[in-house]
This record gives sequence, structure tokens and C-alpha cells, in this order.
Amino acid sequence: MTQTDNAALKFELLQSDDFGRYLLRDRNEITQVLRQLIAKRAMVTAYLSGGRDFLLTTVLAIEDDDLIFDVAPDENRNRQAEAAEELICITQIENVKVQFPIPGLTSTQFEGAPAFKAPLPDRLLRLQRREYYRLIAPVAHSLICQIPVPAEDGPPNTFEARVLDISGGGVAVIVPPEGVEFKPDTEFTQCQIQLPEIGTVQARLRVRNLFRVTNRNGISMLRAGCEFVDLPERLASVIHRYILKVERDRNSRERRL
Repeated sequence: MTQTDNAALKFELLQSDDFGRYLLRDRNEITQVLRQLIAKRAMVTAYLSGGRDFLLTTVLAIEDDDLIFDVAPDENRNRQAEAAEELICITQIENVKVQFPIPGLTSTQFEGAPAFKAPLPDRLLRLQRREYYRLIAPVAHSLICQIPVPAEDGPPNTFEARVLDISGGGVAVIVPPEGVEFKPDTEFTQCQIQLPEIGTVQARLRVRNLFRVTNRNGISMLRAGCEFVDLPERLASVIHRYILKVERDRNSRERRL
């Protein structure tokens, strides 16, 4: 999954140990983030009602209580966007994912050219830059987190969760479809992740948040953000070596292209 693809994923925050860390409702804070989008000319993917169709646009300006958006070259797509009752706007600023809803678009003019306008959003989801650098797990060799869950009788049941990204601070995983419950503050002990050519990390994980993630094809999954609990420095070093190796390999492949 490329960074561009990741930026276009639609996130719904289901549970978190700190909603305020992600969801902004203060008007001044929301406006500040939107002004960053304007300054960066960040590309915005605006999903139409239903989630499959989308409009690629940029935020041009804030005028009074309205956001001004650029129109698309495709007139048919512009008509679809204007007819939509709600759009979910998704973008990224310096690796921080930003998402907000707008209640429809209205045609307008901006600096003599066609544009759209919409009311300022009343809420904005911001997945803040983390303290640790996070590596998106390579597609070529998927990482699997093995999660043992105690059973009433007999040995624990072990569930496998695909790792989406990893850092020295934690992992994001796809929640298995059944058999294990993920919710904030749940802890799993003796979880194992095999890092190819590097070694195995065994650690205790604590769930911090839970998102429903939907891609452009309308396929959704549950994503759990987990932190390592009391991770020994030795294992943090193993993760760091793995991240460096994957980045080194990626850079080598890009230079050959």
C-alpha cells in the first residue's frame, strides 16, 4: 500500500482511550488545520454518499463560514459531487491523516473561475503524527502478529492478525473477524511477530484505539492501534533494525527503476 493509497482510506473512529486526541470540535482548531491544507495545496479525496465514487480536489480558501474547493476537470463527476447530500473529505498533511465531513457542495466563483463552496465542518478527525516513526508493512512479505487468548479449559487459542504498520512504540493490526475482542485498554500477553531475516519480537500489547477503515472499493475492515507495554530495549532495537532494512531495500529498488 503506497502513502497515496493510505491517504485515501476512509476512517471511522469507533473506540479510543482518548477521543480528544483524534477528533477536533473546536472551531478555531478546525480552522487552523484547514488553513494548513490551503497553504500546502494538499490534494483532497472527497467521497460521495455511498463511499465508492469520489472527487479529487483541493481547498482553495476560507471565506466567512465557507470552505472553497476547486472543481474537477470531469464535469460529470462535478455534477455527481454537487448532487451528493454529504461528502467525506480525506487528505494528509506531513504524514498526519485528516478527515472531515461536509454537508454537500454548492457552485460558486473564486477569483473568476468556477469553484465549489461548503459550510465549515463542525468536526475533524486528525490522526496525529506519532512519537515513533511507523513503517507500513511490506506487501511482499506480510507481517503477522500471533495473539494468544486464554481459553476456559486447556491451552490458549492463538489468533493471527495482519500487521499494517510497526514502530518501536507499537503496531496497527487488522482485527481478526472472530474469536477475539479488541477494545481500548485490552491487553494481550506474549504476542509474537516474526520479522523476516531479523528475528522474533515477543511483547505485551495494549489496545489504544479502534477504527473502521474503508477503501475506495467500499471494502471495510477493523483496524486496531496497539502499543507495546514495557518493551525491552533489546526488542526495540530488533524492530529498529528491521525498519532500517526494509527502508534500505525499498530505496535500492527505487534507484533501480
